[in-house]
Amino acid sequence: MKNKYDRPSTGQMQTAEKRHAADLPFALLTLLLLAIGVVTVLSASFASAYYDIQGETGHDPVYYFSRQAVFALAGVGVMALCSRVPMRVWRRLAGPVMALSLGSLAAVLAVGSVVNGARRWINLGFTTFQPSEITKIAIILYFSALICKYKDRMRTFRYGIAPFALVLSAVAALLVMEPHFSATIIILMIGASMLFLGGAALGWFIGGAGLLGVGGVLAVALVPYVAERVNSFRDPFSDLTGDGWQIVQSLYAIGSGGLTGLGLGQSRQKYLYLPEEHNDFIFSVVCEELGFIGASLILVLFALLILRGYWLCMHAPDRFSFLVGGGITTMLALQVVLNAAVCTNLVPCTGISLPFFSYGGTALLIQMAEAGIVLSLSREIPFAETEGPSPIRKK
Repeated sequence: MKNKYDRPSTGQMQTAEKRHAADLPFALLTLLLLAIGVVTVLSASFASAYYDIQGETGHDPVYYFSRQAVFALAGVGVMALCSRVPMRVWRRLAGPVMALSLGSLAAVLAVGSVVNGARRWINLGFTTFQPSEITKIAIILYFSALICKYKDRMRTFRYGIAPFALVLSAVAALLVMEPHFSATIIILMIGASMLFLGGAALGWFIGGAGLLGVGGVLAVALVPYVAERVNSFRDPFSDLTGDGWQIVQSLYAIGSGGLTGLGLGQSRQKYLYLPEEHNDFIFSVVCEELGFIGASLILVLFALLILRGYWLCMHAPDRFSFLVGGGITTMLALQVVLNAAVCTNLVPCTGISLPFFSYGGTALLIQMAEAGIVLSLSREIPFAETEGPSPIRKK
């Protein structure tokens, strides 16, 4: 018996006629977080940019801020542009984007720049590019297209597991060779969430979780880098000048912030005590300067953005839009939760950035593009559907 997914989607039919305005609450929340993030980069990076340890910033205290501000402005344009690309076009681009991500992951192993023993970046001259960032959205688009193609066969191994597992295995293998374990974990979680949204049988998730558990144990036993991270997570104060230094300084920053914080720009740990203060550990600086109240308000803004994203995808006019919106929103939620968890030592330290806050030009552009895709989805939601039940839930 046919359902709504077996006929041309409402979104595709509406796109051929007229697309209405993008969702204002989602756009405003994105821009608000972006603005706060850029200001936070200025505060967090001021000292390290001025001190210029590695000779990259030219002792310019606003070096990181000025670059991030330029990419933020460009990102607003990218978001606006992506919001105008119909969802049917994003579906056609799923395959090419996936091929591009695999090619860039392979290329980084040959021509990538080595930083701290890891080869994760491709130098573009004016900036560096991390292929794992585009791989995240590539997985979401490609898996969404495959799920729509296989439809009711998603509960079988041949169609619902095998092709997806093959893609994830190839991506994970390339990432491990960099090595980039945090990106591997995030992408595997994104892939699992897409399969869950697509209707794969629950038993496969239980088996997959078991395999990941075994893989984690083997990684701790065989990979010194992973074992060091786990040991520093269990007791960071046992090695204050070694592996535990980063997380201990993060906890000092969060603790010194107290309830109301030291004030914007008044962080002490950013003065070369806290590593990656304008990148992976920027949330620690937020906690120190704005305190528990300020940091909580920022997390509330993220929560509102995530809830709005899920609301939009639940009202999506077709399955592909629903899957893409759900995947992007879930990826955003995962990164926010994991970044905050790393900064507070709730999980082992990994290189997970905070969306719209952590320094990184190309990563910020991709995040704004992802927000633009969600806004594109919102343009195709019929006005009548926003007042009643979602067609996604109808059979």
